[in-house]
Amino acid sequence: MENIHIRSQDWPVQSAIKEWHILVSTQQPIDQRELMMLQQYLQEYGQQAEIFVQQLQLLENGRMEALAAIESLEDMLTTDDGTVLLQIGGGASVRAKVMDPEKVLLAIGAEVVVERSNKEAVEFLQERVMEMEASAKKVAETIDRLRSQMNEINKRIETGYQQAMASGEMQE
Repeated sequence: MENIHIRSQDWPVQSAIKEWHILVSTQQPIDQRELMMLQQYLQEYGQQAEIFVQQLQLLENGRMEALAAIESLEDMLTTDDGTVLLQIGGGASVRAKVMDPEKVLLAIGAEVVVERSNKEAVEFLQERVMEMEASAKKVAETIDRLRSQMNEINKRIETGYQQAMASGEMQE
């Protein structure tokens, strides 16, 4: 774990990934080195936030797939002749007859596939959806914290630029 302390006043800003503690001051003047460090942290936080946004999208895609599978499994039991629309990839689908709609092959992870009843498969997928929703909530909270930290750092950078411009330290 890396701890970096810039100043010891005011409010802490903490990264969810690297556990940095950046203590920034809103009252004391900022120097060029601190300003550059804050800009670097802001950029790194932005990169972290982007990674979490991508993770959130993957969770949402997985959730939507599981919900579609649940709907298909439930619909399979209600068709009169067992005919379903089967997606074969590339935007192509075929009508297929399901021989035994009560038996489902279910991927449970690590390339392991098990046979379950339709009802058990639906229950498994519903649990998976709930797990993905809980994970998505945590990821969204992390994104919110990162964005809040980025806003605080941005405010400090803006204050630093204003102070530097007022004192004539920076040239345009």
